[in-house]
Amino acid sequence: MPPAVYIVGLGIFTQGTSEFMLSGLLPGMAADLGVSIPDAGLLISAFAIGMVVGAPLLAVATLSWPRRTALVSLQAAFVVAHVIGALAPGYGVLFVTRVVSALAYAGYWGVAVATAVALVPPAAKAKAVAVVAGGLTLATVVGVPAGTLLSQYSSWRAAFWAVAAATLVSLVCTLLVVPGGRSEAGRTSVKAELRGMARPQLWLSYAVTAFAFGAVIVTFSYLAPLLTDVSGVSEGWVPAVLALFGVGGMVGLAIGGRTAQAHPLRTLGLGLGALALFSALLALTAGSTVVVIALVFLLGLVGYVTNPALQSRVFTLAPAAPTLVGATNTAAFNVGNTLAPLLGGLTIDAGLGYASVAWVGAALAAAGALTVLWAGRLQRADRDVVSEPHNPHNPHDPHDPRERTHAAA
Repeated sequence: MPPAVYIVGLGIFTQGTSEFMLSGLLPGMAADLGVSIPDAGLLISAFAIGMVVGAPLLAVATLSWPRRTALVSLQAAFVVAHVIGALAPGYGVLFVTRVVSALAYAGYWGVAVATAVALVPPAAKAKAVAVVAGGLTLATVVGVPAGTLLSQYSSWRAAFWAVAAATLVSLVCTLLVVPGGRSEAGRTSVKAELRGMARPQLWLSYAVTAFAFGAVIVTFSYLAPLLTDVSGVSEGWVPAVLALFGVGGMVGLAIGGRTAQAHPLRTLGLGLGALALFSALLALTAGSTVVVIALVFLLGLVGYVTNPALQSRVFTLAPAAPTLVGATNTAAFNVGNTLAPLLGGLTIDAGLGYASVAWVGAALAAAGALTVLWAGRLQRADRDVVSEPHNPHNPHDPHDPRERTHAAA
C-alpha cells in the first residue's frame, strides 16, 4: 500500500477525532456553555449538517485542483476553525465553527478517498478505503478517549487545541508524502461526473450508508451519559469504555476490509442485522454494567464491519464519477449523522431516558438491512436480464447487448 494512503488516513484520524470526541465532552461542554446536554448534542448535528452540505459542494469546487493542494487547503481551514472554536466565548460562535470545520472535513473526506483509490490497482481499492476509514476508527480508539481525558483534567477547550495541533502535523505530512500535480479528476468535468452517477443502485447504496451510520452514531453520541447515568460506570472509566468501542471498530474494520470486495451485500446485510440485534440488547440491558461494556465492544465491531463495503461499493457502481461519488457518500454518512442524534435527542427530551437512543439505533439498522435486501433483489434481477439469451427477432429485446450497458450496473 503506498505511504500516501496512510497519510490521508492520518488526516482522517486527526479530523475524525473532532467529529466524535464531542460524545465524551458533552457533559463538560453543557456545564461550561450553560446549555442542556441535548442542546450540546446539537453541536454534533451541526457538524453533520456541515458535512452533508460541504461534501458535494467542495468536491465540485476542488474538482479541477491538484488533489494535494485540495487536501492541504481543507486541512488549513479545519485548523483555523478549531483555533477559533477553542477560543469561542459562547455557544453561538462554537456552533458556527463546528459547521465550518465540517465543511472542510467533508471536502477532505471526498478528496482523500478519491486520492487513495487512484493510487492503487482496482483489486486493492477496498483495502485502500479500509486504510483511510481506519483513520476514523483509530480516532474512536485513541482520539476520542484522549480528548475525553483532556477535558476531564483540563477543559473541553484543551481537546480542541490538541485536534488543531495534530491536524497541523498531518498537513505537513501531506505536503511531504502525497504526490502533487494535476489529478485525473481534474481532466473530467462536473457534467461527466453527474452523468456517471445516474444509476438507481448507487442511490440505494447511499440510503444504506445513511441508515448504517445513523444506527451507529445515535448510540455512540449519547454513550457517555448512558454509561454514567444508567449503567453505573464511573466518569473516570468512560474514556476506557469509549476506547473499547473503538477497539471493536478496528476489529470490525479489519474483517470488513477482507470481505467487502468479494461479498459487499452479504457483509452489509449481516453487519446491519447484528447491529440491530445488539442495539436492542443494549436498550434492554442498559442497567447492567458488565453486559453493557461487552455490548459496547460488539457495537463497535458490527458498526464498522460494514464501513469498507459502504465506502468501496459506490466506486464500483459509478466508476465514471470518482470524485463526486465519494463526496456524495460522505454526505450520505452525515445524513445519518445529522438525523440520528436529533432523533435520539427527541426521545431523551420526551422523558424516555438515555437507553431509548439504542432503540432508535436498532430501528435504523433494521431499515438498513431491509434496504440491502432490496438492493440484492435489484442486483439479481439485473444479473438475470444479462444472462438470458438475446432474441435477434425482437427489436425491443431487453437482452440486446445494447441494452446491457443500462442493466449491468
